Amino acid sequence: MIELRNVSKTFTLHNQGSAVINVLAHVDLDVRPGECVALTGSSGAGKSTLMRMIYGNYMARSGVIRVGGVDLVQAEPREIIRIRRETLGYVSQFLRVVPRVPTLQVVAEPLRAIGAPPDRAEAQARDLLTRLNIPRRLWSLSPTTFSGGEQQRVNIARGFVHPYPALLLDEPTASLDPENRDIVLGLIETAKQRGAAIVGIFHDTDARNRVCDREIDVGRFTPEQAA
Repeated sequence: MIELRNVSKTFTLHNQGSAVINVLAHVDLDVRPGECVALTGSSGAGKSTLMRMIYGNYMARSGVIRVGGVDLVQAEPREIIRIRRETLGYVSQFLRVVPRVPTLQVVAEPLRAIGAPPDRAEAQARDLLTRLNIPRRLWSLSPTTFSGGEQQRVNIARGFVHPYPALLLDEPTASLDPENRDIVLGLIETAKQRGAAIVGIFHDTDARNRVCDREIDVGRFTPEQAA
């Protein structure tokens, strides 16, 4: 479901004499349906960069990144948008939504985007908001006003409301109390059982041990190590 072959990434610092920073080199990775792979490594190793490359936010310098059979390195922008809408979900650490849109609509939006009837989309959004302990009184308010932990749970609800065949999870339990952490790990386990291919960053060792099938040390793909 997710396949990377000989992927490399550089950044050009245009405000510093166009200096080129080599970040990742010779990345090879396969993630099968029903498998959760944890990206590990020290801070600055390139874990978040690799996740953003898989999502198409960062362009690879070279190589192949296939999601559902589509090479995102070569894909047109409209094709990347389609993959994000139908195939590849992304739960980031930070909530980025249009201001003043009610929480219920924020969570239901991924289902509406693929043509689900509004009543079904909202019903599934309500179910996830309830499971993730977001009080009903907040559903009509914009989540931009919520606490950090509440915003993260809204992000998680939005990421799991549509059964994406592939998921990217960036620290999904980082700001959560033990009860909500357990609920989120249960959602991840359920996604694996239905066949989702998952790549995640989990600094929580116990969470990683519970839901991840294997670990990939991104540090091995730094240019010095990959040479």
